[in-house]
Amino acid sequence: MRIQPRRRLRRGVRGGAPAAGRGGRGNNKPAAGRTRRPRWPRLRTPEANRSNALHAGAWWIWALGLAAAASRTTNPLLLGLLVGVAGYVVAARRTDAPWARSYGAFVKLGLLVIAVRVLFSVVLGSPIPGTHVLFALPEVPLPDWARGVRIGGRVSAEQVLFALYDGAKLATLLICVGAANALANPARLLKSLPGALYEAGVAVVVAMTFAPNMVADVVRLRTARRLRGRPTGGVKAIVQIGLPVLEGALERSVAVAASMDARGYGRTADVPPAVRRTTTVLTLGGLLGVCAGSYGLLAAAGASYGLPLLIAGLLAAMAGLRLGGRRSVRTRYRPDRWGPRSWLVAGSGAVVAVLMIRAGTYDPEALHPPVVPLTAPTLPLWPAASILIGLLPAFVAPVPPKESTP
Repeated sequence: MRIQPRRRLRRGVRGGAPAAGRGGRGNNKPAAGRTRRPRWPRLRTPEANRSNALHAGAWWIWALGLAAAASRTTNPLLLGLLVGVAGYVVAARRTDAPWARSYGAFVKLGLLVIAVRVLFSVVLGSPIPGTHVLFALPEVPLPDWARGVRIGGRVSAEQVLFALYDGAKLATLLICVGAANALANPARLLKSLPGALYEAGVAVVVAMTFAPNMVADVVRLRTARRLRGRPTGGVKAIVQIGLPVLEGALERSVAVAASMDARGYGRTADVPPAVRRTTTVLTLGGLLGVCAGSYGLLAAAGASYGLPLLIAGLLAAMAGLRLGGRRSVRTRYRPDRWGPRSWLVAGSGAVVAVLMIRAGTYDPEALHPPVVPLTAPTLPLWPAASILIGLLPAFVAPVPPKESTP
């Protein structure tokens, strides 16, 4: 019996036929059921996973940058643009996690703040002079020692508009914080805290997980009542849901803190007394510098000394936290990496804050439209363009698994 020698097949050839789409001499068309790979795969936003997920601190820096920009203006058009930027990024990059559902609650809280601010202005009066009287309330006579305080009286359009602008600024601040709560994982943010802040870490995790857990409990209880045929709206339903929601959210937050303590979070080691004293001086001095610098940036006349003092305070506080970290004996399992996308997200929020602060020095009237006399607010071009930089996370942050690349 004669053995036939094996035939050599060309690379990319199966059964003697030229392969399709392999770049050989055969047909270059892709085979059925196959898709051609993108030409520039690195330019596409990747799908989020455990290895490339964005650092939680980057989301908070981005949101605080938007909040700092909101604190520098009362222009309702710019404030609405900030809310729109935050809402678009949240809609594009949030997940199905419980903390991601808290953004709607912060938006409702912001609307409530505006309503309360306008109500207080109507009932308690305002120092803003006005000539366009809308209506008049019965005024309550007060003694002489309460001079300057008014309850009731005339309500002008100027004072209502001023209260509306002021309430919109505070509401925008809350919505920006809500965006950070919806995008950043509180557990991963807590894991990234320096070891010197272990005492505050337990309190932080309880505070940061309370609102998301409360929102998740509300959804769960309303779904259970709806399945049982019970009403989910009205005062009676709110009273019956309120206490279990508060109790469940607090219990879950405390359980997370207890699990951290059981895993050794907060264990300390002995360090020399000189290191402890130096750490205390640097940390307290740095925090005081941060507070004074932040006040200077928020004040109208403190922009010259606010930024240098803030930078010096941050450097001193970071040095103190670095030294204080020697007391921590815990290790981090798979620590989060601060990659280029984290720098882009955090930098976009910082750029928005810096450009808005800069705009307040050369065009303050555009950021603070007057209410006396009544004038319609205008949209300044360059501040609005700087706010649009805050949309960068919607295009560079990894896409959640449930969504596709926009």
